[in-house]
Amino acid sequence: MQGPMERATLDARALEVMDLEALRDEWRRRIGPPPKVRSVDLLRRILAWRIQAEMCGGLDAETRRALRSTRVATRPVLQVGACLTREWQGRAHVAEVLPDGFLYEGKRYRSLSAVARQISGSRWNGPRFFGLRVSGTD
Repeated sequence: MQGPMERATLDARALEVMDLEALRDEWRRRIGPPPKVRSVDLLRRILAWRIQAEMCGGLDAETRRALRSTRVATRPVLQVGACLTREWQGRAHVAEVLPDGFLYEGKRYRSLSAVARQISGSRWNGPRFFGLRVSGTD
């Protein structure tokens, strides 16, 4: 008699001979509409994990909770020449993106936070000051 792990291993091995369309059919059968992934290897790996999770229980609640709370830090990519505008105390302030910093009122600054400090007179997170991030996401 086979246990859940042995059955999962046999099902996962069957994936090794499937082409992309067969993998998508298997995905539809087990999960629903397949992702737009075109990598046979990636689809095989995901399906193999899902099969094992179905048969052996998957991740425990604590691990799922930890994964949901984990954020990937992303930094906005600013194009050189882009202008960031912020209205502050009734006046529009414009900072231009340079390859190595920012230009504000003819002066170069190494960081957007330095520009925000110049404008406001106090310490600010530069991306938040210019509206590139919302509160609590950096």
